Amino acid sequence: MNLFSLSALSASPSPHPLARYGWDEGWEAEFAPYAEQGLLPGRVVRVDRGQCDVVTPLGTVRADTEFVVPRDPMKVVCTGDWVAVDPEGGDPRYVRTLLPRRTAFVRSTSSKRSDGQVLATNIDHVVICVSLAAELDLGRIERFLALAMSCSNGEALLHEAARSGESAAQPVVVLTKADLVPDPVTLGHLVQDIETSAPGVPVLTVSALHDEGLDVLVALVGSGTSVLLGQSGAGKSTLANALVGADVMDVQATRDVDGKGRHTTTTRNLLALPSGGVLIDTPGLRGVGLYDAGSGVGQVFSEIEELAERCRFHDCAHESEPDCAVRSAVESGELAERRLESYRKLVRENQWIVAKTDARVRAELRRDWKRKGAEGRAAMEAKRGRLR
Repeated sequence: MNLFSLSALSASPSPHPLARYGWDEGWEAEFAPYAEQGLLPGRVVRVDRGQCDVVTPLGTVRADTEFVVPRDPMKVVCTGDWVAVDPEGGDPRYVRTLLPRRTAFVRSTSSKRSDGQVLATNIDHVVICVSLAAELDLGRIERFLALAMSCSNGEALLHEAARSGESAAQPVVVLTKADLVPDPVTLGHLVQDIETSAPGVPVLTVSALHDEGLDVLVALVGSGTSVLLGQSGAGKSTLANALVGADVMDVQATRDVDGKGRHTTTTRNLLALPSGGVLIDTPGLRGVGLYDAGSGVGQVFSEIEELAERCRFHDCAHESEPDCAVRSAVESGELAERRLESYRKLVRENQWIVAKTDARVRAELRRDWKRKGAEGRAAMEAKRGRLR
């Protein structure tokens, strides 16, 4: 065997041009039918006004989404999607189809119809950014976590993951602007408060300004696709710039009056990280409505659901029922009242959202309302009888 043959055997095959954006054997198999049609694979890095930027093996192209505009808002092209686009030569160039999503972060819209809005797709990590410049809102963090732990696209594989108690995308809470809390004891208490509200979820403290704590986060987002979520002013764009190692996102200061942020980022942008992995930066979220997040609520409040299994009644509302293990835990101090109230609120909200499209859930809610109404009337009659 000559030297040329030896070098040929030792040479490793060149990586796919889209490997740094998350392309793998699974996506290659999904795309195979479209490759036979001469279409190009690509990942959507930005969407606006019926057009999208798609990174392909030939570079980033601008493509029209006219042929993939469904009536279902859950199937609209989104940052993070893998698509098949026209090859070179077409003008305009079109997105011809979307590949099936592995995961999707979905919230309820602010409309009265409560439609779902997809914020990012095909994600592996949900990075929930919380600014230490403002008072912690534990209920809001629990809401983000419930959505993150319900992250899926509804396909059979992800339904199986939800049933087994595994979330399809892994959440992490990042406390930004840690330099504003110089006292380590105070910072430790804040972290502990969030860890109590986010059982099993990593909680990191970072200061992008002083380059503190970023090494742990870089290691976390160094593989797969991560999405940055949070309110305006949470420091998402600053964090994105620190992770990318360049000023790719505009940054504005928060308002001095109330400490709230301005909407610096107005679109969702997908960025390749130098350390590996892909990052999706998103605009600040004012509203975070639940959308079919029952499994996520159960995971966020796992300790309450475990306690509920010891209640006398399987449909215990944890209010005034006898032998309620949840109320007993509150009275003994084992469970915080705030935590139970947050759980109730999210369960009710999620039931309401699901009931709008599920007749069985609507019927169950009606029966529950009638039962509680009857119990309330009976209690009032008993009280009147005692007063007589």
